[in-house]
This record gives sequence, structure tokens and C-alpha cells, in this order.
Amino acid sequence: MRCSRCGRELAEDKVYAYQGKPYCDDCLMEIGLHAGRCEPWASYLATKELGGKGAEALTGLQKQAYDFIKGKGKTTRADVRKNLKLTEAELDAQLTPLMFSELVKERSEAGKRYLVAVR
Repeated sequence: MRCSRCGRELAEDKVYAYQGKPYCDDCLMEIGLHAGRCEPWASYLATKELGGKGAEALTGLQKQAYDFIKGKGKTTRADVRKNLKLTEAELDAQLTPLMFSELVKERSEAGKRYLVAVR
């Protein structure tokens, strides 16, 4: 069986069904298992977990993303993804903690969405 998104051949025990189509685990994560964009409880926990340390508590890749966003003032997800050479799923994995800890927010200007560093 093949993944309906990337076409990769899949072993029978490695097939995941999503909306009636077969997917590999990578593609399933990219399309179906995104963290919610507005989760107040996750934001609260992330802020508590950082304990006021802010960007000092980030992993290396999270710090790179944060520094890139902060250095630009505002930037798009596509620019961050291209600069760090990440897939969309990898980008989400790095941005989610930044957003939950309220170091980065996503804002809309003239119909376009931008990432901005808050602190």
C-alpha cells in the first residue's frame, strides 16, 4: 500500500488511515496531528514551565527560530521554514512551544499572517 500524500510504499502495519485515506506516519503528522492554535491551558503550562526564563529555556532549534523571527521584526512561516530548512511539521513542532510560552505570536496584516517576537 502507498501513502496517499507522498506515495511512499508502506508495510501493512505502518499504514495510518485518516479521512478514509492511507498515510505514512510523517504525512499523518503533517496533515492531521497539529497542535491546536489556541489552547489556554497549554499556554499556561508552558509559561509556568519556563519559570520566567524566556528564550533561555528553549532548545537549540527553537532558539534559532525565535532569533530569526526577532531579528526580522515580523516574518512569515514560509520564511522561517525556508531559513531553517524545515518541513511544515518540523516548523510546527518548533513554533508551538514558542507560541504557548508567548514568546512569539501570529498576527494578521493586510490579509497576510506574520510571526512576531513578543519579548
